[in-house]
Amino acid sequence: MARKFLYAFAFLILLVIAAMFALRLWPNQLSRIALVPTADFVEQDALAANAYQDPDMWFSRPGIAPGKDPARWQPAVAAPASEASPVADGADGEMPAEAPDFAVFFVHPTSYLERSRWNAPLDDEESQKRAWTMLRGMASPFNTASEIWAPRYRQATFGAFLTDSEEAKQAVAAAYRDVDQAFTYFLESVGPDTPIVLAGHSQGALHVLELLRKRIAGTDLQQRVAMVYPIGWPISIAHDLPALGIPACATPDQSGCIVTWSSFAEPADPSGTLELYRSTAGYDGETRGDGPIVCVDPIGGTINGSSPASRNLGTLVPDNGMTTAELVPAAVPARCDENGILLIGDPPELGPDVLPGNNYHVYDIPLFWKNLQQDVTRRVGAWTQNR
Repeated sequence: MARKFLYAFAFLILLVIAAMFALRLWPNQLSRIALVPTADFVEQDALAANAYQDPDMWFSRPGIAPGKDPARWQPAVAAPASEASPVADGADGEMPAEAPDFAVFFVHPTSYLERSRWNAPLDDEESQKRAWTMLRGMASPFNTASEIWAPRYRQATFGAFLTDSEEAKQAVAAAYRDVDQAFTYFLESVGPDTPIVLAGHSQGALHVLELLRKRIAGTDLQQRVAMVYPIGWPISIAHDLPALGIPACATPDQSGCIVTWSSFAEPADPSGTLELYRSTAGYDGETRGDGPIVCVDPIGGTINGSSPASRNLGTLVPDNGMTTAELVPAAVPARCDENGILLIGDPPELGPDVLPGNNYHVYDIPLFWKNLQQDVTRRVGAWTQNR
């Protein structure tokens, strides 16, 4: 009996090794098999015209009780392990200098992983809980804002971003319609002179870019947009950026511009991530190809920049139980390479969600949490002074 158990255990180990080996060799193919829905796309009924008047349609918005709004979290800074531990200049647990009033519209990333349907239902408990947790780590750097609005929406499932099928395009378009409707209510609710910051990550960043392109660029509303943070979604410098109406941020004090990055530890292999993106058409209708994407150094605040870890004011590192997290200064550097990929060296343990190719996509914002908090406060302040 013991020998049979050992044989079975050894066989399981071999299966795990084989699976890991296969994932390294064919990550895109296996991900598509596991995550892309096989069901037909079903058109969603439109939300009621007044749907976003309901406070329950928002993860974050004014009026949510303290402790219930994920975007209002302020993590503590980790105590140095020893006197020799590195501490970045300005790293502390306090809020940065008070910013002028501004309103943030933040769109959460993909939290729905099922392949039984192309869009998440709003009553899917698991994806809603996951989105709340994601917002706690990703929207909270914007907590110096006077208002933060983060809508619930019928997001496209994760597998929709692993294929270029018509069903996937329909799913993303359906998700955008909800975001667009939420944005309309957001505009009706904030003061007419309040500066606006648009932000999102991954799928959320894509929807933010669509808002920028379809509803803001070239309109009077653009004059109110203090900053745009479409983090974790590649933007072609040649084929996407010109259609967005605003530039990438060239200097740390520039406002009315775009800050974004896509993080990879070293050695980095972004080929799998960029494969599908490069084969698709940009906003100008031309194939994006292998030209560089926008990369703004999140530490130094400059396009195509590079900064040492000593200037990183705080990476959000979870505890062993993944129940809370604290800011660890000087943990991660940042360097934009020639393709627009942000290289982060050898980061600390952040969790189990590192993707193939050393892709730290899930951690784009937590890696530079404190610097992002100061970045938005500084840039909105500059925007206000220039008015």
